[in-house]
Amino acid sequence: MAGSFLTVTCPDCENEQTLFEKAANEVSCAVCGHTLATPTGGKATIEGEVTDVVEAR
Repeated sequence: MAGSFLTVTCPDCENEQTLFEKAANEVSCAVCGHTLATPTGGKATIEGEVTDVVEAR
């Protein structure tokens, strides 16, 4: 599986959440429900600030 896991900060509540950069489903913030990633068929569109790349392959 080629891709990286990203730590993203929610723009609404500042919660940090780890998600896959090629997310196949919509990813919402666990605290406030804001959409953090929207699938596009390749790399997901990330909303929020990427603070760290957890694992790169």
